[in-house]
Amino acid sequence: MFIPLLAQAADAAAATPPPAKIDYPVGTPQWKGNALNELFTLQFSQMDPAEWEYAAYQLGLRAVYVLVLLTLAWTLSSWAASIVRAALTRVKFDETLTLFMSTLVRWTILMLAALSCLSYFGVQTTSFAALIGAAGLAIGLAFQGTLSNFAAGAMLLIFRPYKVGDTVNVASYTGKVAEIELFTTAIDTSDNRRIIVPNSSIFGAVIENITYHAVRRADVNVGTAYSADIDQTRAILDKAVRSVVLVVPAPAPEVILTDLGASSVNWQVRGWAKKESFGDAKQAIIRAVKMELDAARISIPFPQLDLHLDPPGPEPAPTPAPPPEPVRWAPKISNT
Repeated sequence: MFIPLLAQAADAAAATPPPAKIDYPVGTPQWKGNALNELFTLQFSQMDPAEWEYAAYQLGLRAVYVLVLLTLAWTLSSWAASIVRAALTRVKFDETLTLFMSTLVRWTILMLAALSCLSYFGVQTTSFAALIGAAGLAIGLAFQGTLSNFAAGAMLLIFRPYKVGDTVNVASYTGKVAEIELFTTAIDTSDNRRIIVPNSSIFGAVIENITYHAVRRADVNVGTAYSADIDQTRAILDKAVRSVVLVVPAPAPEVILTDLGASSVNWQVRGWAKKESFGDAKQAIIRAVKMELDAARISIPFPQLDLHLDPPGPEPAPTPAPPPEPVRWAPKISNT
């Protein structure tokens, strides 16, 4: 049913003669507009020699304009990219993000100039905008995970929760940040392993920057015997933590009585050290606490197991066997 109707419509369209050309006076704005319209719509068969001459002249002028515009756009884009790069470098911005921003500025200017040149030749740029939008949507759906890493990387570079050289705990990994890129972050662990973590796993979770502050507190837990004097023990522990060279005077060290355990009096010795020497300072505090307690003859209780063996007693007398039951004989009765 529909095929005959389509065939009739095609025949009617083919039989319809093209609209008659309106002859405007040569040189008038209507004539010039008609000549350019026939050129851009590829209606070459309807153009006369005068229109060809005018169209060629206009094409030459527009070609010169396009060359000048593209040259200026190329120069301006390079100049703008250099300004952006220099400005961001001056404020000590991240190098990766600096290169990205300068490249983005350059190609944005070049794209705008190219669209302007196409519109000057009569090309409808709205179709290109729709095409670019559709392509962007398709690319965004195809690279959803990659773009999420890119967005997270941009946020990390802008807000800077950590920087290269910081020790962090992110995505269940602890180590020193080696590189921060737009898609991933490289972390070197304490045993010299390189961990590459996607930025989306970092920015959407808790970020612990261990070396963010200049000083850190080292906590050392120790238990002493109940027989030791409380005030003497506190003084000895305070002397031990203050004797460590790597412990800074401010904030002041502390000795805290935490609780009374099942077999020991529990203390916590707190000393502050610079982040660069935190590990060495904690080891030195542990050593000083042990040596001072040993010198004061204060013992550190540890779990013990006492085994008590009871001596063997006399063996119990054997139980006598029960006497045998007597045998009873029943008389035999005969009927004879």
